[in-house]
Amino acid sequence: IDADFCLSDDPSDKPPCRGCSSILVEPYIKCAECGPSPFLLCLQCFTRGFEFKKHESNHKYEIMTSDFPVLEPSWTAQEEMALLEAVMDCGFGNWQDVAYQMRTKNKEECEAHYMKNFINNPLFSSTLLNLRQIEEARTADTAIPFKPTDDPPRPTFDSLLSRDMAGYMPARADFMEEFDNYAEWDLKDIDFVDDDSDILHALKIAVVDIYHSRLKERGRRKKRFARVVGPIEHDKFIESHALEFELRREIGRLQEYRRAGIQSFCSAKVYERVKQVREDERRKRTMLVDVLQYIQDGRACQQWLTTGRRCAPPLNLTGLPGTEKLNDREKELCQVVRLVPGAYLEYKQALLNECRRQGGLRLAQARALIKIDVNKTRKIYDFLIKEGYINKA
Repeated sequence: IDADFCLSDDPSDKPPCRGCSSILVEPYIKCAECGPSPFLLCLQCFTRGFEFKKHESNHKYEIMTSDFPVLEPSWTAQEEMALLEAVMDCGFGNWQDVAYQMRTKNKEECEAHYMKNFINNPLFSSTLLNLRQIEEARTADTAIPFKPTDDPPRPTFDSLLSRDMAGYMPARADFMEEFDNYAEWDLKDIDFVDDDSDILHALKIAVVDIYHSRLKERGRRKKRFARVVGPIEHDKFIESHALEFELRREIGRLQEYRRAGIQSFCSAKVYERVKQVREDERRKRTMLVDVLQYIQDGRACQQWLTTGRRCAPPLNLTGLPGTEKLNDREKELCQVVRLVPGAYLEYKQALLNECRRQGGLRLAQARALIKIDVNKTRKIYDFLIKEGYINKA
């Protein structure tokens, strides 16, 4: 068994069969006596005893195949070449598509084999390493644990880098990587010519029909809910939920009337009107009692007014665009003021530019530049002065 001429999956790298001129598929036969150019035959022509010029059927022959291990016992030479070609086609790191193109290995096996044999310990240099270098190369293959960050850096939402990272094209409302992304490969070499036979023409038409079905499947994959339920069934499902909510609310209202001894809708209208008046009076009475309780003590009244006002919780900045550009003090300010990092950076840059232009900045000018809540503007203004970003006019 020889490895020459059989390590590539590209048919253009090998001459065709001398008997039928078909593309050679492994395993195939190579004559050991004819030369210097290789005399190659497919298995069908070899079994028929094909002879041509000096080649005779009783010549010695070699079985050409790549079904033998090269770097690892579980990886054949054909799989090694398929892995390298898949990495060239799909890109390094895209192990999901690499495994899909290979079909014989999963993505974990492809990544581990490639990193071990072609990145961390190349075959051509391993023979030149001494024992110490070999040991270092072996230990370098082990995984290094890394602790993921709680808030990974992200580009701003409206930046070009943000769209590139997601692979999304807003103008097309589509992604860079489609489902079945290589469906067009089967059509790239098809050309309809007038002298095609009927069988060849029908075969090309069948390939185009298959491509259309793959395009339909690609479109169907984007309709997530349509894959589960149809449009009419989905509308019925939503309407049934809305009807259930209305029925539950109506049943609760009728049960309340019955507990109050009401048996007619005319009485129910009077009951609802009286109930609303009673709720308003109770709310006013409760507020008056609270005020009278602290009216004699000014400090206690001020504390009650402060604590009685509901405060909004701090804003969670995790995952918001632009968070990685803020320092700890700026993050704390955005959380307290409840301002997203992108808006804060925009306001900060506007105030800095105005301060440089005029040599200083007043609070009134800051409020004229930033059209938001005046209390938030004052906190931002005081913070920038305290940190030394701007100075008062």
